[in-house]
Amino acid sequence: MEGVFTYLGAIFGHGQMLFVAHLVVVAIIMIVIAKMATKSLRAVPTGTQNVMEAYLGGVIAMGKDVIGEELARKYLPLVAAVGLFIFVSNVIGIIPGFEAPTSNINITLPLALLVFFYYNYEGIRENGVIKYFAHFAGPVKLLAPLMFPIEIVSHISRIISLSFRLFGNIKGDDLFLWVLLMLVPFIAPLPAYLLLTFSALLQTFVFMILIYVYLAGAVAVDEAHEKAPNPIVDTMGAV
Repeated sequence: MEGVFTYLGAIFGHGQMLFVAHLVVVAIIMIVIAKMATKSLRAVPTGTQNVMEAYLGGVIAMGKDVIGEELARKYLPLVAAVGLFIFVSNVIGIIPGFEAPTSNINITLPLALLVFFYYNYEGIRENGVIKYFAHFAGPVKLLAPLMFPIEIVSHISRIISLSFRLFGNIKGDDLFLWVLLMLVPFIAPLPAYLLLTFSALLQTFVFMILIYVYLAGAVAVDEAHEKAPNPIVDTMGAV
C-alpha cells in the first residue's frame, strides 16, 4: 500500500524491498522465539517453552485426525514451521506501522509451491511414480481418460487456492485496518484488532490443516480412494 507510513518503509521505500525487510523481521522474531523456547529446557516447561510445546502438541493433534499420529509427527517440522511463519507474518500486519509479508503474493505463492512440490515428492517417494500417478485416474478404469486430466488440473489449482486465499484475506485485513485507522484512529479500532487477530489465526489454521490433507492424499493413496469426501475439509478450501 504505497503512501501508507511504515517504519521500514521510511528506510527502504515502498517497493519490493519493503516486503523483504518485513520478511527479515519475521525471520528474526521466529529465531528469537526458538531461542527463548530452547535456551533452558526443563522437564516441567515454563514460559516460552511451555507455549511452544503446547503449540507443537496442538499441531500433532490437528494432524492426528487427518493423517494419523505417526505421520503427523513425521511432518510436524514442516507444518509447525510454516504455521508459525504465517501466524507471525499475519500478526505483525495488525501492528500500526508494519505490513504483513503474507499480504504480498510474492510471499504466499512460494509457500504454496513449497507445499505443492513437497506433498507430490512425498507421494512419489512413498508409493512410487507409477502407483502415485495411477491414483489420479480414479478407481474406475473406464473413466480414467476423463479423471486423469481433471485430477491434474485439480492439483495445480491448489497452488492458486493456497496462495491467493492467504494473500487475499490478509491484504483485505490490512486495507480494512488502514481505512479504519484513517477514519477513527483511537477508540474504534480496538474491537477490530480482536477480529483481525482471529482472522490471522484462522488463516494460519486453514493453511496448516490443508497441508496435512494434501499430504494424507499423497502418501496414503489407497485409503484416499476408499474414504468418502469430507465436507468439512471441502468447506475449508473455500475459506
